[in-house]
Amino acid sequence: MPSVVPLWTYSIKIMKVLFITTSHNKPGPTDGWLEDLAVPYYVFMDAGAEVTIASPNGGPLPLPHHSQSIIIVTRKARHLLNEAMAMNFLSHSILLEDARADEFDVVFMCGGHGALWDLADNSSVKRLLEAFNNSGKPIGAVGHGVAGLLSAQNKSGMLLVKGKRLTGFSNSEERRVGSTEAIPFLLADTLRSLGAIYTSTTDCISYVVADDNIITGQNPASSEEVAQRIVAWYSIIKKPNLVAKPENV
Repeated sequence: MPSVVPLWTYSIKIMKVLFITTSHNKPGPTDGWLEDLAVPYYVFMDAGAEVTIASPNGGPLPLPHHSQSIIIVTRKARHLLNEAMAMNFLSHSILLEDARADEFDVVFMCGGHGALWDLADNSSVKRLLEAFNNSGKPIGAVGHGVAGLLSAQNKSGMLLVKGKRLTGFSNSEERRVGSTEAIPFLLADTLRSLGAIYTSTTDCISYVVADDNIITGQNPASSEEVAQRIVAWYSIIKKPNLVAKPENV
């Protein structure tokens, strides 16, 4: 008996994630932070996502030596440094100006002090975040990566952070790492001055705040939960799991 070819099949829709990270690599507390990138990278990969990374300068990302310290580096960060595919990922970021929001389902902004220099007032970041927000797509940010939200506007032309419940690297944590005199501004103070409803918790403890499609984490310890919440938001609330596709007979 000849086999019957179905007219319709169903396929799993792959979640496409855009990571945005700093290219800033000046000496001092001015660069990226490995845990903010490594931990969510594996959360998304374990969820079957396709991950692309973009930075202002493109190409290899600066890997700060202090965030790779044996004392502070996590198991997943060590794994990323020793995995060929992951290191290839870190070596080939695309230019932010070439990234298109309609090609991705999720955006995730990694932290590190460098974000205060090259993500906070970046026209490409602004364009991307406004497009993601206007389409109702999830926006995640951790630590100093939350600075990428500062210049974005909503559909009404108001600052996106105004009235939003957000978190990010706290003033107490800046004092703890001795960076208050080395950075261009304090993220927590700036968020409050722009009308955000900023909250934080104890230094170095995971703390995540979700407000509609924007999910922010206070520090590197929060990166895993931010990524997990985005996966849940995308997979459960949006329910893009099954996509009907016509099959040629």
